[in-house]
Amino acid sequence: MFGDVWRWAGQYRTTARNIGVEAHQIAAEVQHAVDDARYWVEHTTYPSDEIAVRFSHRLVAIHPFPNGNGRFSRLAGDLLAQQLAEPPFTWGRVNLVTAGETRARYVEALRAADNHDIEPLLLFARS
Repeated sequence: MFGDVWRWAGQYRTTARNIGVEAHQIAAEVQHAVDDARYWVEHTTYPSDEIAVRFSHRLVAIHPFPNGNGRFSRLAGDLLAQQLAEPPFTWGRVNLVTAGETRARYVEALRAADNHDIEPLLLFARS
C-alpha cells in the first residue's frame, strides 16, 4: 500500500473538480463529516454498518484529494466499522480502481446514496 506514494499524498486538493466540494470548503466539510459520525455513534442514530458506510460516502462526496478518494473513503469506512466492533467491508471483493461491472455497481450505489438512498451502498459494502 505504501510502495509508490504520491508526493502530495495527505494534502487536500487546491483545484476545482467536477465532483466534490469547492477546494476552500474541504477542511470544514471533512470536520463536519467527522463530527456527524461521532454524533451518530454517541447517539446510536444508525446501526454500526450504516454509520460507517454513511461516513465513507460523505468522505468520497467531499472528494478531498486529487486522487485516491474512493480508496481513502473505503479505508476510513472499514476502520470505523472495526472501531464499532464490525468486520471490515468487502466492497464488492474486487479492485474498484479498474473499470468493470463491479465498479459500475459501486458508482451506481454511490449515486443512490447521493440521492438519500443509502441501502444500495450498504448492500454493496457487504457484497
